[in-house]
Amino acid sequence: MTLRVLLVEDDRELRATLVAALQVEGYTLLTAASLSEGLALARHADVDLVVLDLGLPDGDGETLLADLRRRRGCPVLVISAREAEGQKIRLLDQGADDYLVKPFGIGELLARMRVALRHRGTHLRAATTQYRAAGLEVDLNAHRVQRHGQPLHLTPTEFKLLARLVRSAGQVVTHRQLLADVWGAEYTEHTHYLRLYMGQLRAKLEDEPAEPRLLLTEPGVGYRLVESEVP
Repeated sequence: MTLRVLLVEDDRELRATLVAALQVEGYTLLTAASLSEGLALARHADVDLVVLDLGLPDGDGETLLADLRRRRGCPVLVISAREAEGQKIRLLDQGADDYLVKPFGIGELLARMRVALRHRGTHLRAATTQYRAAGLEVDLNAHRVQRHGQPLHLTPTEFKLLARLVRSAGQVVTHRQLLADVWGAEYTEHTHYLRLYMGQLRAKLEDEPAEPRLLLTEPGVGYRLVESEVP
């Protein structure tokens, strides 16, 4: 299940860091850099969780929290440099599911997101981010791929496709799932994209691309990356 997260954060560097980290975990991201953008997305987009900064250039994130609580019940995790206990209590009382003070670790943010989702009935396991089998080693957090101990360069799209398969290693991922998660929902009929990029991945990852041992085709259904040796 791919969950959609609305990230409202005006700091470009932090926003990019969070987007990259959450995408590795398998989330689909919508981003806003201002209160007005956040309000528009929250009102018109279907999201499963909101990560909300308070200090926005055109207003306070507290306004968005109030709007969200009037319109929908998705969890809201506030992130802010403001440490005042009184403000934390007020926002939690107003409907925030959690409050995380900057700076924070990505691991803690992910754990708190899982808790917030679990409290709303969505149970998630920590995502698989490391993979090892038949000489291939992948570390999604470090954005590193090695084959027989040698660094391997993948294009951004190749890496996104491999990452999606790593997160479901040992399971079949359908053509539609791969196309939607890697290219977007509007590309679910473009199966030629998959054939092209799977061919490119096999050429880089397999010892014998014509007889793949890692990236397997499930005819008429999708693709499967063989189960990882990493426990």
